[in-house]
Amino acid sequence: MATDKADPTPPETEASLKPETSPPPTSPSPAPAKPPASKAPAPPKPELKLDSALMVSSSSAGTETVYFKEAFLLFTRTASGQISYGQCGDVMRALGQNPTNAEVLNVLGKPKPEEMESKMIDFGTFMNMFQQISKTPDKGSYEDFVEGLRVFDKEGDGTVMGAELRHVLATLGERLTVGEVEQVMAGQEDTNGCINYEDFVKHIMTG
Repeated sequence: MATDKADPTPPETEASLKPETSPPPTSPSPAPAKPPASKAPAPPKPELKLDSALMVSSSSAGTETVYFKEAFLLFTRTASGQISYGQCGDVMRALGQNPTNAEVLNVLGKPKPEEMESKMIDFGTFMNMFQQISKTPDKGSYEDFVEGLRVFDKEGDGTVMGAELRHVLATLGERLTVGEVEQVMAGQEDTNGCINYEDFVKHIMTG
């Protein structure tokens, strides 16, 4: 009796019947995040510094201008706020200057005598002239000159000898020539050859 030969091929197992599966693809790991770029620091704002001395100076100048204008308006004769040429010297003296008549005429442009009352100027024009006068060297006040001559008043009567005053003018301080001395002394001596030095100083300072 013939016997069946065993099939040498081993039976397929369940495991062998399953299709081979490849491992799931691995996703690439994310690149490390870059740190946020740091912002450059903003440049410091320039510090505004005000010169306190300049502020005080500007404030003082403004206050002074207001004061000058108020004084100027006290002399005005017109509705437009102007003064005549002839009033310029008085206004300047009221504001602390001590110009001679000749100096006032120079800054006015040496007007004719008839123009002194007919020509008018406003505050702005006056201030330009005032600044010119204020820049001239200080020549001393009326009181200074009177006090200087009082030392020659030996009698205490307000007079000095004309001859002595001539000597002073020709030899002391800013010396005058003989001709200049005679010019300023003309008509100043009384019958005794004396001079009232207060009147003499007024005469000199008013040109």
